[in-house]
Amino acid sequence: MAFDIDMIKAVYDRFPDRIAAARKAVDKPLTLTEKILYAHLTEGPASKAYERGKSYVDFQPDRVAMQDATAQMALLQFMQAGKDQVAVPSTVHCDHLIQAEVGAEKDLNKAKDKNREVYDFLASVSNKYGIGFWKPGAGIIHQVVLENYAFPGGMMIGTDSHTPNAGGLGMVAIGVGGADACDVMAGLPWELKFPKLIGVKLTGKMSGWTAAKDVILKVAGILTVKGGTGAIVEYFGEGARSLSATGKGTICNMGAEIGATTSIFGYDEKSAAYLKGTGRADIAEMADAIAEHLTGDDEVYANPEKYFDQVIEINLSELEPHVNGPFTPDLAWPISKFANAVKENGWPAKLEVGLIGSCTNSSYEDISRAASLAQQAVDKKLTAKSEYTITPGSEQVRFTVERDGFLDTFGKMGGVVLANACGPCIGQWARHGADKQEKNSIITSFNRNFAKRADGNPNTHAFVASPEIVTALAIAGDLTFNPITDTLTNADGEQVKLEEPRGLEMPTKGFAVEDAGYQAPAEDGSKVEVIVDPKSDRLQLLESFPAWEGTDLKGLKLLIKAKGKCTTDHISMAGPWLKYRGHLDNISNNMLIGAVNAFNDSTNRVKNQLTGEYGEVPATQRQYKAKGIGSIVVGDENYGEGSSREHAAMEPRFLGVRAILVKSFARIHETNLKKQGMLALTFANPSDYDLVQEDDSIDINGLTSFAPGEPLELVLNHSDGSSHTILANHTYNEGQIEWFKAGSALNLIKAGAN
Repeated sequence: MAFDIDMIKAVYDRFPDRIAAARKAVDKPLTLTEKILYAHLTEGPASKAYERGKSYVDFQPDRVAMQDATAQMALLQFMQAGKDQVAVPSTVHCDHLIQAEVGAEKDLNKAKDKNREVYDFLASVSNKYGIGFWKPGAGIIHQVVLENYAFPGGMMIGTDSHTPNAGGLGMVAIGVGGADACDVMAGLPWELKFPKLIGVKLTGKMSGWTAAKDVILKVAGILTVKGGTGAIVEYFGEGARSLSATGKGTICNMGAEIGATTSIFGYDEKSAAYLKGTGRADIAEMADAIAEHLTGDDEVYANPEKYFDQVIEINLSELEPHVNGPFTPDLAWPISKFANAVKENGWPAKLEVGLIGSCTNSSYEDISRAASLAQQAVDKKLTAKSEYTITPGSEQVRFTVERDGFLDTFGKMGGVVLANACGPCIGQWARHGADKQEKNSIITSFNRNFAKRADGNPNTHAFVASPEIVTALAIAGDLTFNPITDTLTNADGEQVKLEEPRGLEMPTKGFAVEDAGYQAPAEDGSKVEVIVDPKSDRLQLLESFPAWEGTDLKGLKLLIKAKGKCTTDHISMAGPWLKYRGHLDNISNNMLIGAVNAFNDSTNRVKNQLTGEYGEVPATQRQYKAKGIGSIVVGDENYGEGSSREHAAMEPRFLGVRAILVKSFARIHETNLKKQGMLALTFANPSDYDLVQEDDSIDINGLTSFAPGEPLELVLNHSDGSSHTILANHTYNEGQIEWFKAGSALNLIKAGAN
């Protein structure tokens, strides 16, 4: 497949002039992040300095990448936009709908049969509109993008929150909802609030058991799951330059877990080596010619405190391996303290399953280092005490590691190779016995470990670590085992110690693959027909959301007051619900079923104000909709963290929820709500959250004069006849207010196309 060399050349040709103009406009040295952002402004050379965290700016990304679960809704929206072809290079990757159960071949064949209707739709719509199509089994979107499309200095948006993986090759790659992707594919500017900048200075060099994954596990412990919100994280320093390109990708990938807009590393020798090793030497040659523009200015890195909003310094020579969890990816434990944490907190020490791979850790380097430990287990007469699975990131990686004998090594240790897909990482795991909901522990090299995410069991304590640590603990079968200091008893009763893992950044014989799984689109898609069966329960053509009625909103019923963590997994679960990602009506039956009701500490049980009875959240909301009554959802801090799935915004919109009022939003979800014509509001006084009562009817005043920077007034009408009037802030600019008035951003696109 082509990697759009002409597009990349055009980007590099404009870099010097645009960066020079930006430097003149802001009158200071530039970070790498600023260089790339200013080079992608839609209006050309920078004419002013944008205020970080406040100014909304229009960009023109170079490409769009979509995974199959989110691509369905994104492309259903694009079909309504009235365009013949996508305006920028775009791809679809079939990686989310393959359920892990017994092994790669059987699981893949089962998925192809089960999801045939969806795959046929995605293939045909891609063929029609000029979109590259990666078939099921080709690999996980982020690994495939890194191998084929990512390039230093580029800008990409993707309909998956881990799109920042491409930052490992120096690309500003940002996770978005399908409506944003639709805009860019339709040729419209893409809007982003100019981000704040967090600099992470890496010194020293890793050795021994420490891996790139430990950098982001450490950073997550420092910044927490919302510490990077509204910011781009830029890594620099001698330590950064020592990391492999895929190791950098791992760090950028999991940056989504700190809420960061994206993360990025500068172009260096490791980047060039990876580009050459993956058949893109011509891109490396072009990047070399403008290398000074593909990293931050020397003055910035010499005095980072002057140019970043926050600076973190980590010495890789002193960094310990980490294990993060359970239930949240920012609960960070150095391996030397983890065993005590397990004991003191009463977490199950017996390790049931170790899982390596995923979009975060499935490179050749990851697998080769884990395989070195598996080989040690075989040589030292050790058998893995835990179940152990391997998920290759792409067919190219899988084919190569099989050729080099690593998969055979895992098999001797008792490992099971799964399909080149997301699988257990996103809940696509038919884990036997999970329905018993027994308390147990698993450890993965994935990125997220929210309750119920992997297997649906709320009592599964999921921990996150590097593939090396996962493999070592799976061999031991014990979370309290420290491979750096502890020994194991082998089949002969001898005490043996695992040696430090060893691996290669890239294969010495080069990458190889027989069929990467790519399908190019038709040169002329005008005669390609996209068929959606009106009787399908998997796919449903979209109807436009209604425009705002032009009045303030009165008598909104409180649907739910969510308590504590409310991620997009709580709002729109994955797992078995993935099958309905292309059918808005059906998937809306999972709306907010995982959110905890503050009034009864239960999930999926809310009071129906029409009947006085308690029922499921979606069913209650459908009754309000049937009566023409709007509603409001109230939430806590960092509402909507996690996945980019816009279904978490579309479902409430479809069922008649008019506003989401929270203490604070995660970035992607707030934008998704705005795109769908929803009101995304925050308490001006966070303590007003406590004033909301279960039987409230709520008025939203000030919409007839809705304006940027002007709070809205909300009246909480309580069932006893009393009321409270509070203020709600918002971040809508003039253009976003027009989305609200039109009913959605897509409605404006359609109006412009007609």
